[in-house]
Amino acid sequence: MNNIVLLPVLIPFIAGAVLILFRHFPKLQRISSAVVMLVMLAASVLLVYSVYQDGILTVELGNWPAPFGIVLVGDLFASLMVLLSSITGVTCLFFAFQTITKEREKYFFYPFYFFLLTGVNGSFLTGDLFNLFVFFEVMLISSFILIVTGGTKFQLRESYKYVVINIFASMMFLAALAYIYGLTGTLNLAHIAQQIEEIGQTGVVNTAAIMLLIVFGIKGALFPLYFWLPQSYYGPPAAIAALFGGLLTKVGVYAIFRTFTLIFVHDISFTHTVLLVLAALTMVLGVLAAVAQFNFKMILTYHIISQIGYMIMGLAIFTPLAVAGAIYHIAHNVVVKSALFMFAGATQKITGTNNLKEMSGLLKTHPALAWLFFISAVSIAGIPPLSGFFSKFALVLSGLEAEMYVIVAVALIVGVFTLFSMMKIFIYVFWGSPSLQRSDYSHIKLAPLLMPIVPFIVLTIAMGLFAEPVFTFIQLTADQILDPSIYIDAVLGE
Repeated sequence: MNNIVLLPVLIPFIAGAVLILFRHFPKLQRISSAVVMLVMLAASVLLVYSVYQDGILTVELGNWPAPFGIVLVGDLFASLMVLLSSITGVTCLFFAFQTITKEREKYFFYPFYFFLLTGVNGSFLTGDLFNLFVFFEVMLISSFILIVTGGTKFQLRESYKYVVINIFASMMFLAALAYIYGLTGTLNLAHIAQQIEEIGQTGVVNTAAIMLLIVFGIKGALFPLYFWLPQSYYGPPAAIAALFGGLLTKVGVYAIFRTFTLIFVHDISFTHTVLLVLAALTMVLGVLAAVAQFNFKMILTYHIISQIGYMIMGLAIFTPLAVAGAIYHIAHNVVVKSALFMFAGATQKITGTNNLKEMSGLLKTHPALAWLFFISAVSIAGIPPLSGFFSKFALVLSGLEAEMYVIVAVALIVGVFTLFSMMKIFIYVFWGSPSLQRSDYSHIKLAPLLMPIVPFIVLTIAMGLFAEPVFTFIQLTADQILDPSIYIDAVLGE
């Protein structure tokens, strides 16, 4: 049963390798990709169920025991993230079927789509830092190929920035690995946590913590390391932007959560105070940039940044309720942010533009699109009874219980600005009469564009209406990662 942990990594890797051979058969690639993604989704559901029933699952590759060999670890948090990855992968793939051009399909879109998911799932499931670096690189190379797919000047210019900053992050990651290995003599996450308890040198360990925080902060778009993200995520087609916006930055967030709940818990008054300050600045600057924009897709890219701040806020408060609220917010954001980018892609296909000032009246021509967008817009703003309300409610309540009133005030104000920017999109794009500057909107077939988005809308509604059982599961997840001994015992067998 433990071998099920391998499936979310093996399935997309094998699929990507095989699909390279069928570059000139787009129809076959589409059918194969759809089947593989559905199998991968089923495997992810089975992984979550198995971990929930049997506890943490581990696989020691090559029968080398931890901490000497490569180990994959599936706990509740990692398996939940893999499930979210699969859900996002399925929906974005089916949206790509409707929006990706045949020319882009020929340039290995599907193989690198699966290689990207290999890197993402491997990052969630790996049990050691070096293989986290390896999976980060798999993810980086794949994302670079997907970003430049289409080859426009804008894409190539922004992808250059994306690659440069991520190569810098990779070099710093290697330096951090060398530092930690010299400090502890291991790169296994559980073993590092065990060794750091015995070192007792707070300043030295804090240096390692800050080095990794910078690396993961770049990947997760934390202040002040988010400057590469808005233009890089704006350039690709909507299906790729939805995958990146909903999923890719969450890998960096996951790495911060994993290391700052398992390893760096020796000096919370320092490490988690730094996280709290970064969370507040990330929220504020991200949402202010979004409010200032009049481009549909650009508003969404800046909201990626501000919503990351909420997640780190929960980790920084570091109570069971706060961490549970943060994990809930990660799940909510993966769902809603991906949907919003798909809405941006759908409206662009209908109107031919992303400029809010050149769009209007879609409520009259495409009411289903308008009201489904409205649901996701108010969800990300935190309006009940949708998923965004319950995640933010848990974060605000935990902040009040911890008497961290400043961060609570920041979170509430940012929520108001988020609602303002979402309603700005709704008013400009959907309200009023159809724009005379564009051709008739009504000729575009909407159903194929909406079908991949509907599951996300159903999920955000369901996570709100059934918040109690969902939050109960997520509370178990938070309790598990807040007790490092559970993870250490499962990996090292002690």
